[in-house]
Amino acid sequence: MKLNSPVSYLRIFSLLDACSYLYLLYCAIYLKRILGDDTAIRTPGMIHGVIFCIFGAALLLAWKHKRWSWKIAFLIGFTSLIPFLPFWLETWLKKQDS
Repeated sequence: MKLNSPVSYLRIFSLLDACSYLYLLYCAIYLKRILGDDTAIRTPGMIHGVIFCIFGAALLLAWKHKRWSWKIAFLIGFTSLIPFLPFWLETWLKKQDS
């Protein structure tokens, strides 16, 4: 994957956001709720928050660059809220990046 467009950055940070979100949901919450480790969510949560903010900035840049409608930009942002959906989004973004 070449980093020559805002869509490329959006693709990368969408996947990073999805992976950090899945880790946070399944691993960190398991450690906190089942094993009782109260600090298990702090660091992964902070990392996910930073990645999510960068994802939002990348979405704004790609939206401006590709001149997508509000609906498309909203749907792309919405995919970050549902686990595993950003992996489906990757195939669509790959077509948009060419």
